[in-house]
Amino acid sequence: MAGLYFEDFEIGKHYKHEWSRTVTETDTILYCGITMNPAPIHLDQHYMEGTIHGQRLVPSLWTAGVIGGMIVPDLTLGTTLGNLGYTKFDFPKPVFHGDTLRAESTILDKRESKSRTDSGIVYFEHIGLNQRDEVVHIAHRAGLMLLRPTA
Repeated sequence: MAGLYFEDFEIGKHYKHEWSRTVTETDTILYCGITMNPAPIHLDQHYMEGTIHGQRLVPSLWTAGVIGGMIVPDLTLGTTLGNLGYTKFDFPKPVFHGDTLRAESTILDKRESKSRTDSGIVYFEHIGLNQRDEVVHIAHRAGLMLLRPTA
């Protein structure tokens, strides 16, 4: 599935994305190098220690980026006019090196755009899960989606 138009989104519809990603040590090193942070960033101070029960943690922002990277192209590639922003981020469980992440989305709402005649706004809830089916990431996002061309 790729490139859904505004009309294709149904409120309450649930999408299970086909992509998954296994977290590696290299991912965190690259993440820290790209963002120029000397240590992994985590939005929750509790997890800044770096390990839980001897397992290396993965930064929350990295997790959010991976989940977003799996979801956004799958639903919106070629039909999105832009990410209007995230209204909520939550990380209920930490992510460890070696975890395999997958993503799911639910359409919360959709509305016609008041400022553009060629688009509408779709409100998503994205969740990321690990291989144990634990929710590790929840985000609410709004996106500006193209209307289906009439010609």
